[in-house]
Amino acid sequence: MAIKSLDCVTVEDITGLGISSDAAKKLHGDLTEILRENANSAADTWKKISKRILNPNLPFAFHQMMYYGCFKDFGSDPPAWIPDQETAILTNVGRFLEKRGKEFLGSKYKDPITSFLDFQEFSVSNPEVYWKMVLDEMNISFSVPPSCILYEHTSEGGHLSYPGGQWLPGAILNCAENCLNLNGKRSLNDTMIIWRDEGDDNLPVKHMMLKQLRSEVWLVAYALDTLGLAKGSAIAIDMPMNVTAVVIYLAIVLAGYIVVSIADSFAPLEISTRLKISNAKAIFTQDVIIRGDKILPLYSRVVDAQAPLAIVVPSRGSSLKMELRGCDMSWHAFLERVEHFKKDEFAAVQQPVDAFTNILFSSGTTGEPKAIPWTHATPLKAAADAWCHMDIQKGDVVAWPTNLGWMMGPWLVYASLLNGASMALYNGSPLGSGFAKFVQDAKVTMLGVVPSIVRAWKNTNCTAGFDWSSIRCFSSTGEASNVDEYLWLMGRAHYKPVIEYCGGTEIGGGFVSGSLLQAQSLAAFSTPAMGCTLFILCSDGNPILQNTPGIGELALAPIMLGASNTLLNANHYDVYFRGMPMWNGKVLRRHGDEFECTSKGYYRAHGRADDTMNLGGIKVSSIEIERICNGVDDTILETAAIGVPPVGGGPEKLAIAVVFKDSNSLPDVDQLKMKFNSSLQKKLNPLFRVSAVVPVSSLPRTASNKVMRRVLRQQFSQLYQESPTKAIDFPLTISRNCIASK
Repeated sequence: MAIKSLDCVTVEDITGLGISSDAAKKLHGDLTEILRENANSAADTWKKISKRILNPNLPFAFHQMMYYGCFKDFGSDPPAWIPDQETAILTNVGRFLEKRGKEFLGSKYKDPITSFLDFQEFSVSNPEVYWKMVLDEMNISFSVPPSCILYEHTSEGGHLSYPGGQWLPGAILNCAENCLNLNGKRSLNDTMIIWRDEGDDNLPVKHMMLKQLRSEVWLVAYALDTLGLAKGSAIAIDMPMNVTAVVIYLAIVLAGYIVVSIADSFAPLEISTRLKISNAKAIFTQDVIIRGDKILPLYSRVVDAQAPLAIVVPSRGSSLKMELRGCDMSWHAFLERVEHFKKDEFAAVQQPVDAFTNILFSSGTTGEPKAIPWTHATPLKAAADAWCHMDIQKGDVVAWPTNLGWMMGPWLVYASLLNGASMALYNGSPLGSGFAKFVQDAKVTMLGVVPSIVRAWKNTNCTAGFDWSSIRCFSSTGEASNVDEYLWLMGRAHYKPVIEYCGGTEIGGGFVSGSLLQAQSLAAFSTPAMGCTLFILCSDGNPILQNTPGIGELALAPIMLGASNTLLNANHYDVYFRGMPMWNGKVLRRHGDEFECTSKGYYRAHGRADDTMNLGGIKVSSIEIERICNGVDDTILETAAIGVPPVGGGPEKLAIAVVFKDSNSLPDVDQLKMKFNSSLQKKLNPLFRVSAVVPVSSLPRTASNKVMRRVLRQQFSQLYQESPTKAIDFPLTISRNCIASK
C-alpha cells in the first residue's frame, strides 16, 4: 500500500478500502477537521484520529492508512500512544509523584510525564528510598523487617560475594501470605480470581473472593503437611494454569515448601530432567488436558517420567479418567485427609528473605536447562514492575495466557494479588473466539500477550464483535513484536497502549519496559525498568556512552532487587558475570540479548546475541532481516532468517524459512526470493542477498515460544553438506515438511 500524507487522502481512497460511500465521506470530513485543528503536530493529529475516528469495526487497512499517513515524514519511532496529564496523575506513579515528586527530585520535578525519566534515574541512584516507598505502597508485611534495603559487601579475598548486593538483609516474611493478607488494598469480599472453562463460553464467568481463596489455600497447606515431607522440600506442579493450580502454588509457598515449575507441554524426558535437577519429592498434575474436542495426556507423561508421588487433579468434575499408580493419590483423597481443618487458618511459615520459594528453568535449548531459584524477594520485583510499568492497582483485572512452568505464570500471581487486583484465567486455548469473549466478559483491564498469539488473532479475526473497551493497557513479552500486528492489537481496544516488557526468569521480571507516563512507539521499549541500568556493549566488549544511539549485546548493572544470585546446576558467577566489563567498580551482568538504543531514546530488541549472522563481513540480527521479510508478501505468516555456513568455510549464506498463511497455495519461491532481495537491499544493505527460500509448515520453537533458529541452522547445514554442488539452490526443492517443528 502506497503511503499518502493525510492531507492527500481522498474519499475515493477510503471507499477503495471497502468502506461505504456515506461512511467514507463522514470519515473524510472528520479527518479534514482534525487536520485543520492540528496542522503542525503529527503526534496530536494521531492522538485525535485514534480517539475520534478509528474503531475496531473499520477495516485495518484504514487504520494503517491513518497511522502511516500521519507519520509519513516523522522519521523513526513514531508514537502510537501519547499520555495526557489528566490520566497520568491517576496512575500509581503519577499519584505518587504528585504527592512526593518535589521531595524526591527537588527542582527537577515538573509533572509526572515530564519527570518520569528523572524518577527512573532516582530509583537507580537511591535504591534505599525508592524500594522502601514501593514496598510501602504495596503494603508488604514482614514478620521481621529488614535491617536495610540493600547491603553491598566484599569477601575477605576482595571479590564480591554478591555482585548484585544483598537485598532486604535480615528480613523474614512469606510472599504467599502477603497475597492473602487483609490490608488497605482489599477486603474478604474482594474478587481475587475470575475464570471460565473452555466450552462454557456462554455461561457467566466465575468469581473467587478472598475469603474463599484463603480457605482453599489453607486447606491444601494443611494437606501438604500430611505428606511427611521436610520443610523446604521441592514439590512440582505440572498442569494448566487454572484456579486449582494457583491454589496449589500459593499453598506450597505458604507452607514453607518450594514449587518446581514444569510446563504442561513437556514430554516425559523434559519432565524427568526437571524433577531430577530439583530433587522434587512430589508432583501435582492433572489426569488429562482438554482443549476443545481434543483430550491430551498429562498424567501418563508424568508416569513415563518416573515421577515421585503424584497428586492427580481431575480435568473436569470430580472423577479421574484413568487408574493411578499405587503410590499416587487423587485430589479428592488428598483433601479428604484434612476435612476437619476446613475452617481453620493455616499459620504461614515465616522464612528468611533469601529462602527459595520456586525453582524455574531456562528454555533448555542448548543442553541441560538452568535451574533458577526464586526467593521471597523475587515476587516483590515482579509485583513492583507491575505497579510501576503496567500500572496494576486495586480494581484491575489482569489476564496473561501463560503457564506456571514459565516465569510469567508466577509473575501473574504476584503482579495481580500483591497489587490488590484480580487475576483472570481462561482454562483453554487463548487462540480462538472463546478467549476473546472471556476478555470481554471478565472486563479485563490489563491484557498480556506474546506476539505469536496476536498474530493468530489478527489472521483469524477471532476478536471481531467483542468489546475490549475495558482494557487500559496491553503488555507484551517473549519475543520481538511486529509493528503492524501491534497497531492492529491497539485498535481492538480503541488504541490503548502496549507496554513492551523484556526481562528473564533469572531477574524475576523486566529490565526494560514501557510506561503509561511516556509516549509508546510500536515494538519498542521506552525506559529501563525501575531500579535497572542498561548498557549496550560495542564490538570491543565495553559499554557505549549511556543514552547514546547504538546496537550491540545488552549488559545490565548488577544491582537489581529480586535477581538471582545462585543456580542449582551451574556456577552462577561464570554464567552471568565472568568475563564481563566493569563499570563504576562493579562487574556488569550478562544477559545475552542484542539491543538497539535509537536516536529518540527508545530501545528495540534484536533477538539473542547468538541469533546474529555475518553476511559479507557485516554483522546483522536475524530479527532485523525477518522484520523486512515478513512484510514482503501478503501470503507470508512469518519467517526465520538463518546464516548457513557453506561446506569448506567462507561467508555465511542467507536462507529464509517461510511459513505461509495458506499451506495449500504456495507462491513461486523464486519470485519470493527476488522480492526478499529487493527489499533487503533497499531497506537494510545493498550487499545482502538471499541464497535460499525454504517453505516450512511451522517454525521450531521452545515451549516458551522462542524461535529455535539453532535447530533450523543445523538442519539447513546438514542439507547443505548433502548437496555441496547445489550450494545456492538446494533448499528450493525441499518438501515443506523436511524441517520439523520440535
